[in-house]
Amino acid sequence: MSLPLLKELTLEEVAEHNKEGDLWVVIDAKVYDLSRFAHLHPGGPDVLLAGGVAGKDATMAFFGLHRHEVLLRPQYARLQIGTIRGEEEQIKAPEPGAISRVPYAEPTWLCSGFYSPYYSDNHRRFHHAIRAFFMKELYSEALRCEESGRRISQEMVDKLRWVNLNFLAMRLGPGKHLKDLTLMGGIVKPEEFDYFHELILNTELARFGTRGFVDGLLNGGVIALPPVLNFGTPELQTQYVSDILAGKKYIALAITEAFAGSDVAGVQTTAVREGHEWVITGTKKWITNGTFADYFTTLCQTDSGPTVVLVPRSSTVSTKPVKTSYSATAGTAYVTFSATRVPVSHTLGRVGQGLHVILSNFNHERWMILGTSLGAQRLIVEECLKWTNQRMAFGKPLSAQPVIRAKLALIIERVEACQSWVENITHQMNHMTYAEQSDKLAGPIALLKKFVSRAGRETAEDATQIFGGRGITIGGMGKVIENFHRTSPFDAILGGAEDVLGDLGVRQAIRKMPKNVRL
Repeated sequence: MSLPLLKELTLEEVAEHNKEGDLWVVIDAKVYDLSRFAHLHPGGPDVLLAGGVAGKDATMAFFGLHRHEVLLRPQYARLQIGTIRGEEEQIKAPEPGAISRVPYAEPTWLCSGFYSPYYSDNHRRFHHAIRAFFMKELYSEALRCEESGRRISQEMVDKLRWVNLNFLAMRLGPGKHLKDLTLMGGIVKPEEFDYFHELILNTELARFGTRGFVDGLLNGGVIALPPVLNFGTPELQTQYVSDILAGKKYIALAITEAFAGSDVAGVQTTAVREGHEWVITGTKKWITNGTFADYFTTLCQTDSGPTVVLVPRSSTVSTKPVKTSYSATAGTAYVTFSATRVPVSHTLGRVGQGLHVILSNFNHERWMILGTSLGAQRLIVEECLKWTNQRMAFGKPLSAQPVIRAKLALIIERVEACQSWVENITHQMNHMTYAEQSDKLAGPIALLKKFVSRAGRETAEDATQIFGGRGITIGGMGKVIENFHRTSPFDAILGGAEDVLGDLGVRQAIRKMPKNVRL
């Protein structure tokens, strides 16, 4: 079915259609016939029949109430009947992969005329490909899952693997697990893939404004598979890793309990050895991806001390959802092990050395979390600058108010400070072994995560004040702000609470103080 030809009209012709049953409006040089739609309008027909809207150029009024994406929805796009003669639309949907031209909406390394010592042309090509793929293939899935609470579809998981993307493998960072894989359609070779490529992945994921989906997008694998890769036997890796990387099976990290959060050593789940098996009994809570996980990287107490065991789901492993303030698409679960029998060969690392396994894994997990938080804060900068430029108050743009500009300054300062520190730490990671990172970066990453997550929560408060009622309304103009304000505390809790991480960073600094220094 061919689309009807659009008419060229004048503003005078549009002005003749300004009453109930015969209602046209102009939005960004496009003419829409709202005659039949008026009574379906969520705000009622009176909004459209107002003197400044009916038969008028309602561009300013529209963008004071709606996001541009509304015009792109098929049910509204088909209401367009023409264009204004001699005028062209000014506000266009960005091309997939496009860089935002809003100041501070992108890190400087992506901005024309700016430079960075950290990123190469390959990083830029990788970034463009990732952003384009995410916007074309993943964005609509993110919105659906965030709203419905359903887990990511298997079709999308398969696409993330089989289009030569190898998404989960890349999110685990550089390493031997990338060998012989095609990454992002061949844009980057496995031996060239570094932590800045992974940082790009993490920051781009957060640009959807769907925090629950970020964790639902196989984050369980990001935090639960590294202990298998770093401490599992070759036989165990052969048995499980390939299916997890391929998205055929799912894995979750089962550490936290109702009895023990940041106090990792205080977990009460037990593993008792009987012959060649562990018998595991206990519960875990707030386990990301737990509702649909096939395997659980589980911290247990044994006679020899804390021990990590890879536990396959079985009839003695049950899960149920935990309702939190972000979307159920994350698969947050309460997990019960009821005398679950697991081969001793599923032990990760040495018996009694479970804390070493878990703590060495925390660095990458915390760095991943702060990367997604950084990406989300960039998005908030863009949302706030756009809104304050188009929202009219007291006859002027909102940005004309000094108090609003002061809040914008704070939001920008925070994200730029976070960006600089994150890139510095990422550069160190690129030049350190896994063991060196554990020794040298545990404290700095802990402090950095605290700094980024606290900056995020302060930015969430400022952004909500800027958006007003829209900032606490699900959907609509302030939907990104509402989601971030509601979910930014997750970045402050997951991977270690802020106060605990701050204390960890300072304790490590004190431990490394030279003995021969005085004021």
